[in-house]
Amino acid sequence: MYQHFKKTANLFGSGYSYIRSIVSGNPEAIGMPLAIGAELTNHCNLRCPECPSGSGTLTRARGFMDPVLFQKIIDELSPYLYNINLYFQGEPMLHPKVFKFLEISRNVKTVISTNGHYLNADNAEQLVKSGLDKLIVSLDGADQETYSAYRMNGNFVTVINGIKTVTEAKKRFSSAIKVEIQFLVNKINENQVGQMERLASDLGAELRLKSMQVAVRENMGKWLPVDGRFGRYRLKGDEYFIKSSLPNRCSRMWFNPVITWDGKVIPCCFDKDAEYIMGDLNQDSFREIWTSPKYRIFRKSILTGRNMIEMCRNCSSGLHLRF
Repeated sequence: MYQHFKKTANLFGSGYSYIRSIVSGNPEAIGMPLAIGAELTNHCNLRCPECPSGSGTLTRARGFMDPVLFQKIIDELSPYLYNINLYFQGEPMLHPKVFKFLEISRNVKTVISTNGHYLNADNAEQLVKSGLDKLIVSLDGADQETYSAYRMNGNFVTVINGIKTVTEAKKRFSSAIKVEIQFLVNKINENQVGQMERLASDLGAELRLKSMQVAVRENMGKWLPVDGRFGRYRLKGDEYFIKSSLPNRCSRMWFNPVITWDGKVIPCCFDKDAEYIMGDLNQDSFREIWTSPKYRIFRKSILTGRNMIEMCRNCSSGLHLRF
């Protein structure tokens, strides 16, 4: 009962401080975040061209999160958290101790997003019994040619078989895990949306359409869907702009930070290369970082000039697309 009260009180405190920031410009955060992203690793087996990890444009060091560090994070934050995403850059199923992380986070709603190449008979049972709430599998095409146009080095059949293995294990053990296929809509695959709906249904999974983030502006024409409903950018003259007015506010600054594999706290999932490090959990507690002057100054910069921050100019937060 006490833990429930503590979490609810934190929810109201965080919500109040975010609303207050919009009204008054006060950058102080009351309470702790409601959700976090934890990067198990930034290594990946694929070479997706618009992904910093896959394309090789990621400049920060590569590595794997230490479960001891993750235990420290959970010990401090679990009384407040409603959700944990065990992914950021890289492929989380590459972590040799991935199931240790699921064991540690078992009492908090946990989500993993994977490219599906490491879903097999050996780990499907572990996954559905682990307490994992949702498994997101990226599948950006209904056949090998279309799929591998973006998921370079990927194998369509391997991913399909992996999804089947998990959904069959889900039925066999009456698991409540949700299996979601994420379809990144682009110019090459947009004609397969209907096929993907049927494929997801046949596999016993939900389908989620997602607009594609394009990091290299010169590649906009290659990837942007012809159907404007699926694109997060608009063309104005010779330039592409996000379909958002980029208002001077962002709930992620109050609710949902990201922690890199080596313990750096960064503002959100759009800071791919950890350019805006707020602190290091190997040196300080999360609360010390969360309430630090450095974090308040960064929140203030969001409240006064969000469009001046490079990563924010590619942000889909507050962008409502109707598929």
